Amino acid sequence: MRRLLLAALFVLPAAHAQLPPEVAQQLAAASIPQDAMGALVLRGDTALVSHFAERPMQPASAIKLVTTLVALEQLGPAFRGRTEIRTAAPLVQDTLLGDLILRGGADADLDGEALRDMLQALRNQGVRKVQGRLVLDRTLFNPTRPDPGLPPFDEAPDAYYNVIPDALLINKNMLLLDMRSTDRTMAVTMQPQLERVTIESAMTLITADCARWEDGWQQPKAVRQADGSIKVVLRGTFPRNCARNNSINVVDRHDYVDRLVRHTWQQLGGELTGPTVEAITPPGTRLLADHVSRALPEVVRDINKPSDNALARTVFLSLGSLEADPVAGSRPLPLLGIDTATRADVAIRSWMRRQGINDTGMVLDNGSGLSRLEKISPLQLASTLQAGLRSKWSPEFMASLPIAGVDGTLRRRLRDSAAFERARLKTGGLRNVMALAGYVTDATGRQCVVVVFVNSEQAGSSRPAIDALIDWVARSGQ
Repeated sequence: MRRLLLAALFVLPAAHAQLPPEVAQQLAAASIPQDAMGALVLRGDTALVSHFAERPMQPASAIKLVTTLVALEQLGPAFRGRTEIRTAAPLVQDTLLGDLILRGGADADLDGEALRDMLQALRNQGVRKVQGRLVLDRTLFNPTRPDPGLPPFDEAPDAYYNVIPDALLINKNMLLLDMRSTDRTMAVTMQPQLERVTIESAMTLITADCARWEDGWQQPKAVRQADGSIKVVLRGTFPRNCARNNSINVVDRHDYVDRLVRHTWQQLGGELTGPTVEAITPPGTRLLADHVSRALPEVVRDINKPSDNALARTVFLSLGSLEADPVAGSRPLPLLGIDTATRADVAIRSWMRRQGINDTGMVLDNGSGLSRLEKISPLQLASTLQAGLRSKWSPEFMASLPIAGVDGTLRRRLRDSAAFERARLKTGGLRNVMALAGYVTDATGRQCVVVVFVNSEQAGSSRPAIDALIDWVARSGQ
């Protein structure tokens, strides 16, 4: 019956099914043509609205629904990322006579405190001096570093939402800044402390509203000095008598991990004099310490509620790192066969086809929606959401979605709507995209699946029309 239902959905009218009048009115008021919107509303087997439902469109962050649901289905709710400290070297007195290996395992919660705990465990085992190299193993994902040479997505490459993940990302590569100015001076400090990394301000103090400090922000620079140290320089303007915090991604991740490990190890009384290299963990190593992330449902919640791109991309790649390699014929060693993102694409499409969902025309890029390539039709996403209702992990998936007017990216939205507290929806937005998708309870208590995309240069003005559709669904059924 399920496969028959999904097959029947594929013959829904492709376009021109009438939108609710209030939605059409809001689109007209924003000078957005109706064909810029794709929408599908399902109540059980019935399509209440089908408007360009089979046309692939840019979903922005609404694609996170696909990534997170398939991750719960494929990896399971007990899945956890794992970081390990390993070695093959003997310990003689207090000296490790060989390499110390930090192996990344897509640990979504790896931060400075977790690193300190692992290094403290090493000290507790009697290790004080490491005579070999510090080896950083990022090879769970292929390529290990997708960021070198990649053009910035937009004008804010230092912002957190633009962080590109890898298997060994600590603190998500961010520096937390404390910026404080007086009439004449500005002081800035950073956390965490990194070995031989300093920060200074070259910002010009101006008379301006402290609340609008970001108006004068310019992309900071990390400048490598002749002696190998790194100086982070803040640029632009900053209001006088203002105090603000900001987080930036500006230090290369190899330097970040290297210098954080060395600073922390030194604080713990350790000594590490060898170079830092990136390499695969050799056979025959033993585990010295580890850290595991929270279980996947908690990570999924932290993806969908605030729309976290870096976490979504990490989970997307985790799907690929565990997918059988079509070239090798079995689960591969890292770096063998095709790249991890392609394997993640295969994993998601295979799951969709098992649900009877036609993936034709769908384009997956990084699984987060921070992409100008990703496309999916309202029908494909709605069918995925229907599969979510049937999933064993439906409660975990549903609990990850923002609640209208209550939390996440919907906390200030739909408060005056009939959908207030009765809709769980994932938002999406890019310069030319607005999206909303998820579940809305109608006036009789029945669950409806709703997907709506707007792809237009005027998409930023489409929120009233999208919200009008959600409100209409919540009031329907009377």
